[in-house]
Amino acid sequence: MTQTVLTVTRLTRALGAEVSGIDLSRPLAPGLVKEVQDLFHEHQVLFFRDQHIDDVAQRDFAAHFGPLQHFAFLPPVSDDLPELHAIDIDPSKPKTANSDIWHSDATFLARPPLGSLLRAVQLPEVGGDTLWASMYAAYEALSSRVQRLIDGMTAVHDSSNSVSHASKAVNADFEPVTHPVVRTHPVTGRKAIFVNKTFTTRLEGLTERENDALLPMLTDHVRSPDFQVRFRWQPGSIALWDNRCTQHYAVADYAGRRRMHRVVIDGDAPE
Repeated sequence: MTQTVLTVTRLTRALGAEVSGIDLSRPLAPGLVKEVQDLFHEHQVLFFRDQHIDDVAQRDFAAHFGPLQHFAFLPPVSDDLPELHAIDIDPSKPKTANSDIWHSDATFLARPPLGSLLRAVQLPEVGGDTLWASMYAAYEALSSRVQRLIDGMTAVHDSSNSVSHASKAVNADFEPVTHPVVRTHPVTGRKAIFVNKTFTTRLEGLTERENDALLPMLTDHVRSPDFQVRFRWQPGSIALWDNRCTQHYAVADYAGRRRMHRVVIDGDAPE
């Protein structure tokens, strides 16, 4: 049997790598799965191009990284694939979601997602890139004084803070939760900022005035290009990211329809 040799192209110093030499439409050998898992933890977001796979293959690849979530806020693409849903945006129709805000997915859950696997299905002629930012790099760029201030601090995350989530009837099932402001990754042991503009509503133990100063500083800190990688989608493109140590931003600069299929991987309680 011919051994698969991966080519890994690092995209920025902070995060991101393109992986080639792998066919995701076929079952993967255990050794190859382990190699991709290690790359995932090292680079935080992986990109695969020219992967013309179907929904079943997408689900099966995502399952190598953990149990899959039945996402509560979007319907599945089919009854046969409850783990896979579509993010379908047509600029000619009313906007129902705001993905063009820096965020980590569903941090309002007690166990936020480990990560997601996103596949391009239909793309506009121009635009529609996605950016990711390393929350490791964001934490490490803070002064040691600010790091000491926020280490051990907790923050409240609330689904009702997001217009697109609050508009869903299912929102009633989710009470606000508390997570560490600085999360230690369970695999790498690295520290990452774990607050975001979409879902984090306040830092616990501070006055309102202190919150008004510190929380926006932390959520806006992600906007530095030093922490980011930008990905231009093409037919057959796939992105796999670690939701525990990254944030992402979908650029809403396009005129045509943009349809993506996503699988969300279950996570655990942040520490």
